[in-house]
Amino acid sequence: MRALLPHLLLAMTALCGAPAARAELDRTHAAWTALLAKHVDLQDAQGRASRVDYAGFARDRGALRAYRGALARVTRDEFAALPRADQIAFWINAYNAATVELILSEYPKYASIRDYGSLLRSPWRKPFVRLLGETLSLDEIEHERLRGPRGYREPRIHFAVNCASIGCPMLREEAYTGAKLDAQLEEQTVRFLSDRTRNAARPEAGALELSPIFDWYGDDFAGGDLPRFLARYAAVLVRDERKGRRFAEREWKIEFGDYDWRLNDVKPR
Repeated sequence: MRALLPHLLLAMTALCGAPAARAELDRTHAAWTALLAKHVDLQDAQGRASRVDYAGFARDRGALRAYRGALARVTRDEFAALPRADQIAFWINAYNAATVELILSEYPKYASIRDYGSLLRSPWRKPFVRLLGETLSLDEIEHERLRGPRGYREPRIHFAVNCASIGCPMLREEAYTGAKLDAQLEEQTVRFLSDRTRNAARPEAGALELSPIFDWYGDDFAGGDLPRFLARYAAVLVRDERKGRRFAEREWKIEFGDYDWRLNDVKPR
């Protein structure tokens, strides 16, 4: 036994010093869903808008950072092996979680996410999101990973990423997952287009007043043919069946409203 003791100690030392096995990405993003379910407040029964309890998120900041840390540990090879839908869900969840973290960095000091930037750099261009071995900005996630030449050509992501503003499509009360992504994105699109504070028909003028999102990113929708994209949702935008048929036939004038940059906090400020 005495002769075996050094070998046992060496084996134990090797085990203690060995790096822990890398945990695989939880493709259900359950930790993020738990936080969202606790701190996202739906504003009506139809779930057309939400507000965020940032004070509550601040109390659970450790859990938020743990979730973001799990995303940061995913390697390029692991990410590349994910199905397309899981990749999209990964980027959307990472963006939304990072945006909450950005707000918490100065909360409750500012009343708008735009105040988190400076004259030289907007908050969306601040590199602070560690993912796939890089430090990215929110703009890089949205416009280079989700959109752009390296993106997924999925226009409905515009209704999933949340910029912490009242004018933005709502922060969803659950994480996006590859298994449910198409249904989740479709529901987010319908929710957003159903919200009359952001998108509304004006039948007397034969016009639709839409969120500026459709103006800023018009080329993403049906290859720049915005009426063709919106025609799929005529029944959502225009309740009157006859007027809805007219809209589907592109007889409506499209106008763009203002954007509300106030923080989407549960506590109005």
